[in-house]
Amino acid sequence: MTTPTRDFRDDTPATFYADIAEGGDGATTTYLDHMGDFWHHGRPEHEAAGLSPEQVARKMAEEVVTALGVGAGDLVLDFGSGPGGSTLHMARTSGAHFVGVSNADALNRRARELAAEDGGSRASFLTIDSAAYRDFAFWPDGVLDGATFFESVCHLSDKDKFFQAVYRKLKPGAALVGVDWVQRPYGDLQTPEQIAEYIDPVCEHIRLAGLGTVDSYAEQMRDAGFTVTHAEDLFAGQQCWGSTPEADRENWLNHADTEYNLFALGKNALDNARGTGVFSVGYWIARKPA
Repeated sequence: MTTPTRDFRDDTPATFYADIAEGGDGATTTYLDHMGDFWHHGRPEHEAAGLSPEQVARKMAEEVVTALGVGAGDLVLDFGSGPGGSTLHMARTSGAHFVGVSNADALNRRARELAAEDGGSRASFLTIDSAAYRDFAFWPDGVLDGATFFESVCHLSDKDKFFQAVYRKLKPGAALVGVDWVQRPYGDLQTPEQIAEYIDPVCEHIRLAGLGTVDSYAEQMRDAGFTVTHAEDLFAGQQCWGSTPEADRENWLNHADTEYNLFALGKNALDNARGTGVFSVGYWIARKPA
């Protein structure tokens, strides 16, 4: 299966926020109101056990940090750290120092508030240029003990360059572990054209650069030099709805920030893709050879 050829956005993950509210603060407030400080999926078995969305996300973050194998004194990159909830949770869990990076300063301000409440020593948050992921030039090569991403690489036009840059910055033997939105064949929807009918609106309204697949991410990681030890569709064989409360849909649809209400457009597109099964979430563990 091929990934979309259309690029729905440029390299600025904050574009969605800027489209909705000047400077991004309005959108950030809306996301925090609806999702809190943890903005990613977790395992469906934890959802089925009745855990809250935050509890499910915390468990996923704990699994990620365990896979990293980092500890006190280690330095870890969390790419696209959002409001910082998972970044700080991983830092607390592991004892390592995490640096969360984002090009949306409104998000980093929230993350820094959380870090200050937590004592301020476990994690720091850096606002970077929208293209900095291609080389992370502010770090020398071979300095990171690990790297993570949570549903952020889907925003990047040059996903391969991200994996290449992270590979260079990691120490030999260090791991990259991540979770991200993906597309896939499901049910009667098997061809790229059929899948694109539902995935393209998600990318357009949520300002993504196109969704990859579990296999395409693994392939790009291997091309960068990684040994991929784990590449999993977290929702294999089932629709990926995420652990969202029943009121979630109405909350998003009733939130009108602009004439075109990008929140509602994005929510509708995502729900349509979830309902057909062609949207899912992948999980990868890749290690730089020692």
